[in-house]
Amino acid sequence: MREVVLDTETTGLDPTSGHRIVEIGCIELMHHVPTGENYHRYLNPERAMPADAQGVHGLTDAFLADKPVFAEVVDAFLAFIGDSPLVIHNAAFDMSFLNAELTRLGLSRLSEDRAIDTLRLARRRFPGAHASLDALCSRFGIDNSGRAVHGALLDATLLADVYLELRGGRQPGLALANRATTGSTGGAIRIERPARPHAPSPEDVAAHEAFLAELKDPIWQS
Repeated sequence: MREVVLDTETTGLDPTSGHRIVEIGCIELMHHVPTGENYHRYLNPERAMPADAQGVHGLTDAFLADKPVFAEVVDAFLAFIGDSPLVIHNAAFDMSFLNAELTRLGLSRLSEDRAIDTLRLARRRFPGAHASLDALCSRFGIDNSGRAVHGALLDATLLADVYLELRGGRQPGLALANRATTGSTGGAIRIERPARPHAPSPEDVAAHEAFLAELKDPIWQS
């Protein structure tokens, strides 16, 4: 089962106000586990970067000036995500920006139904608890010390680990571990250990022989 963990960085909060995507990061999962394949692009938003947005992700106008615009990367992006479900934290935000970019180019919008919102998953599992990406990393013991600012690929990488935990914490080596602990029919394998030596002392031997002498008609003498 293929899924794609996705995150974006933008110039602001509302695409209907002219804000644009400046970074896309995607991580490929197979059976909820990262495969090592990813997609990452910085984008020229074709507009100035507001100071408050720059404070969130650290991306400046000068850095983004020579980066491709969304139209130049859209084919590669759509090819990477294919028709796979998209794992997104606060999916409505990223989906609205992606669909605004696609609409601007006259392309079909991404279906909202294909998004798996980890924010909703976390709120259902931990009602009333903080459900930000940082809070979930802390809850699951995921190292996010390198997250001084937001970054699409970094956040997607962290989210992939969070999603794995939200789904029950399956491990990449689970199939191998199962083969080591279960038989071909699924039953548990008993691990054989060498018998520990229990040599009797002379006193133990004498006591045993005295005990046997008291038995009447032992079956081994029949």
